[in-house]
Amino acid sequence: MTNPATHFTHAISRRPGASVTHGLRAEDRGAPDLARLRAAHDAYVATLRSTGAKVTVLDALEEYPDALFVEDTALCLPEGAVMMRPGAASRMGEVAQMRPALAALFEDLRDIHGPGHIEGGDILFTGREVLVGRSARTDATGVAELRAVTDEWGHSLREVQTPPGVLHFKTDCSLLDPETILSTKLLDASGCFEGYRVLHLPDGEEAAANAIRFNDAVLMPAGFPKAAEMLSDEGYDVRLIDNRDCALLDGGMSCLSLRLNV
Repeated sequence: MTNPATHFTHAISRRPGASVTHGLRAEDRGAPDLARLRAAHDAYVATLRSTGAKVTVLDALEEYPDALFVEDTALCLPEGAVMMRPGAASRMGEVAQMRPALAALFEDLRDIHGPGHIEGGDILFTGREVLVGRSARTDATGVAELRAVTDEWGHSLREVQTPPGVLHFKTDCSLLDPETILSTKLLDASGCFEGYRVLHLPDGEEAAANAIRFNDAVLMPAGFPKAAEMLSDEGYDVRLIDNRDCALLDGGMSCLSLRLNV
């Protein structure tokens, strides 16, 4: 039986709009190249499809520059989906735009009503538990509201702390298989992955931490040869994606899709 945290029948992504050049970023390192970003996004979607999954690509939302980072709008679990409540005010409207696509796929659709905030980038579902990192975008009240749903659905939720200066919990970690986490040494030092096998990013390649296991492929950003070699040596089917432009907007592999089974 495949694990619902690593194997999926469907994914939802969103085409980057021209307004993406105005997206949020913790540090301004220049504007992304729109044409190159769209080409990389096409390669990302094609890689997901190559695993046999159905991938829905939603239209761009020019009024929401960060809308290509669909993962922050929802958490998809086997029992249903939970619509998030982003911690960035400019992104709040993205949730309503995502809702119709998920309502067409899930009978049980829940909402984080607030006043707390929580974003999908802070949530790592491993199959055995739901790990949620408190961050600048996810607060204790938002986590508590999500816990009420996961408790009802029979999933254990464990609240952990995202290191200061790290945007999202999954900025620094990824699930490679049900027993194995890819993590920066900084995040793993907190002890949050006790009970898992942890692979550390090579020094200087910490920015490769956000990867995704999608069926039998591991999508990771290109440009980190030591990390790619390490994962290949571990037996993973590594697929490299040009993430230069998404990285300028603090985005990565997991941010660009919602992954689900329906």
